[in-house]
Amino acid sequence: MKTIILNKADIHKGNLILINYQYPYHNNPDLPILKEDNISLEKRTYNLLKNILQDINQTHQISLVSGFRTEEEQTLIYKDSLYNNGIEFTNRYVALPQHSEHQTGLAIDLGLNSDHIDFIRPEFPHVGVCQNFRNIAYQYGFIQRYEEDKEAMTHIANEPWHFRYVGIPHSMFMMEKHLCLEEYIETLKDYSVDNPLEITNWDGKVYQVYYVPILNQTATITLADNAVYQISGNNIDGFIVTVWRTYA
Repeated sequence: MKTIILNKADIHKGNLILINYQYPYHNNPDLPILKEDNISLEKRTYNLLKNILQDINQTHQISLVSGFRTEEEQTLIYKDSLYNNGIEFTNRYVALPQHSEHQTGLAIDLGLNSDHIDFIRPEFPHVGVCQNFRNIAYQYGFIQRYEEDKEAMTHIANEPWHFRYVGIPHSMFMMEKHLCLEEYIETLKDYSVDNPLEITNWDGKVYQVYYVPILNQTATITLADNAVYQISGNNIDGFIVTVWRTYA
């Protein structure tokens, strides 16, 4: 068995961190940002996004509108929206600096390619090539982050263009159960190492997922020596452990 000791600062790192009006983003200087085609994203997120577009043969019809943003860029976007659109619109569609998923590098705004794309609300309808993307995004670990019936929890209006990388198998489970990230993070608190959530992914692989709270300043996680796993902070109070289940 191997023991992993995580510090409190680690809860702010990983593909399952919850960034919203209540829980701000904590800057990660080690974030691997990749910049291509005038768009910056976390490296794995970018590569998987390109794989989806290639799989549906839509690398030209779907435009990458907005990816990673610095705090300074988010501040400018927020202030510009306040000036041009007013506070009601801005509160519905633009997050405050340090409360935007775009600062994580895990979020992307997409739009139908055209000469005039609305930067804040790009067109990405539930038909055609856009729906083709939406239909398989979960297979690559992406979710549509803000949906109309989840606004009371996310505090962001319906954004059919905004996708967030959370990873496999989480995207599969969230899609099947129709959970937003706020709901999923809360659901996982019911599962522990002794009672994990078991998820069968779309490809038949089985995963065990559970929550480990941080007590005081550290959390201790014990795994089998040969375990294939991933650990993400939730940006609130602990960690989500994902283990690829194997059979002897």
